[in-house]
Amino acid sequence: MEITPRILKGFRDFLPSGEIRRKQLIRILEDQFHAFGFVPIDTPMLEYAQVLLGKGGGETDKQVYRFEDHGGRDVALRFDLTVPFARYMAMHRNELYLPFKRFHISKVFRGENTQRGRYREFTQCDFDIVGTETLSSDLEIVLMIVSAFEALRVPGVTVHLSHRGVFNRFLRHHGAQDRGEEVLRVVDKLRKVGREATLEALTELTSREVAEKALAFIGAQGTYGEILTTIEDLSGGPGPESARLRELGAALEQLVPAGTVLLDPSITRGLDYYTGVVFETFIKGAENIGSVCSGGRYDDLVALYSRESMPGVGASIGLDRLLAALEELDVGTGEPAAVDLLITMQDTELTAHYHELARTFRAAGLRVEVFPEQQKLGRQFAFAERKGIPLALVCGAEEKASGTVNLRILADRENRENLKPEEARQLAVQLIRNPEK
Repeated sequence: MEITPRILKGFRDFLPSGEIRRKQLIRILEDQFHAFGFVPIDTPMLEYAQVLLGKGGGETDKQVYRFEDHGGRDVALRFDLTVPFARYMAMHRNELYLPFKRFHISKVFRGENTQRGRYREFTQCDFDIVGTETLSSDLEIVLMIVSAFEALRVPGVTVHLSHRGVFNRFLRHHGAQDRGEEVLRVVDKLRKVGREATLEALTELTSREVAEKALAFIGAQGTYGEILTTIEDLSGGPGPESARLRELGAALEQLVPAGTVLLDPSITRGLDYYTGVVFETFIKGAENIGSVCSGGRYDDLVALYSRESMPGVGASIGLDRLLAALEELDVGTGEPAAVDLLITMQDTELTAHYHELARTFRAAGLRVEVFPEQQKLGRQFAFAERKGIPLALVCGAEEKASGTVNLRILADRENRENLKPEEARQLAVQLIRNPEK
């Protein structure tokens, strides 16, 4: 019986060009995480359902892939990397040091409606600081976000931040704390559904008066300081939560370019485990993709699995959304080369020589492939061009005897002939690393 090849909705295969681009972005992010002192960890994709569903939130719980395994255990695929990290910290606390700074880049799964930049299997790039509740840790996560997108060379990035605690004070001040989680989820969808739909939904949950004030809160306008004053007044006056926002704003004013980080009270984050500062990151011209990096402070999450208090703050870059945004802006979407140089096969008796040449070019920092079959040179060049390889090395019996090679620049159809191997290596490195020179 012939099986029809097909793939589940919301899941994807990646061709080499797409996967190379993803890996390039991941390498850049890993370098940035290391530069800030974050260390890598990993956790299983499959966890006990009870572990994952303890604090995700009602709407997220509905999207979890949950089933009974062969041993009759109630298990689920992780829907994010933060909840498994809380379990990880509770289990390995005695093996680690605090504060602990980790990053984790891996796949997660949610059975949600698919759309551009949103899939059922997707990659998150998380970075967190656990074991401290200081201003410094909140600030460092924001600086990490800014630094990561600068390194990725993504234009028009703004980080929108707020504080869940200030909004919780607003709810208590207006007697709506009992509907807090529902109100937060409604507010979290403001960008998707618009003001009128949000007002109607809030009125059903509270009252028209509270709904109007909630919209005044989340829609506050002005400078960072003016917005902070407005939301403080609507929340019954200053408190420790708004003080944290004030300190954070003052530090960021010194450390990041103006307009890079904005105080935005509409940012509440829908997941239940956030307790303090929250962030969402948008790219100008690709706002329809949504936030490409989100997170916040979650001081109570580890308490689900441990009696020890372990405050934490972190954020997650959605790699698939980021790629969708870059495609929308046509930024960095050219097909990346997997290999720098193809060594052509002119004579099978020289196979060992070709591989020796490849070894010396790799030692110079180039990515090198040896074509495995003796074919017409034109076919080998065509193979290189189709794969996006910019350079080809030609060496037949005559060149081998004279101790020379020929280098072909494929895009220009230009040959550099009778080069010593060392000269060819130096030229190839120059062409790859400084293509305009």
